[in-house]
Amino acid sequence: MPTKDNYNKTLRFSAETDEKLGKVANSFGLSKFQFFNQMVEYFYRTKKDPTDINDEVLKKTLAKNHDTYIRFIRAQEEKILIPVKVELDRMVASQIKIIDSFNSQVLKANREILSGQQVQAQQGEKLMQILKEVTDTKESLKQKFIYILNFYYKATLNVSTREKETLLQEAIGHITKL
Repeated sequence: MPTKDNYNKTLRFSAETDEKLGKVANSFGLSKFQFFNQMVEYFYRTKKDPTDINDEVLKKTLAKNHDTYIRFIRAQEEKILIPVKVELDRMVASQIKIIDSFNSQVLKANREILSGQQVQAQQGEKLMQILKEVTDTKESLKQKFIYILNFYYKATLNVSTREKETLLQEAIGHITKL
């Protein structure tokens, strides 16, 4: 960057432009000379057109880059995102089928177990009823035994020893049937 000692050229501009240059240079804390050199460097490096106030070149470049990004995103969407979404949808559908199948099988097995338990409960009730009917209660057994004992006693009062033996065998037979 040239210094004040390297003045080779002279630049002429109006007093109004000089005033504007001074204000802008002061707002950035630079001298007019430093500010002018920075301006030249800026336009040299950026290749911007100083007459393009709205920065149309920049807008066109941004639009071009934006279009490039959009094309890239669409290509990625077609190559990656859409196939991934299709596979995910297929996987979710198959998972739903598996869960539905599992649930239906579990429900079916539960119903079968429940009906089996109900059948067993009914059979158990019937068996208990039959056992109650077949077996006598303690009181009825006592009464039958007392009846057999009384019958044996009354029958043996006026009989011979031989008949007593027969009656005893008969009484034992009745007791064993209880």
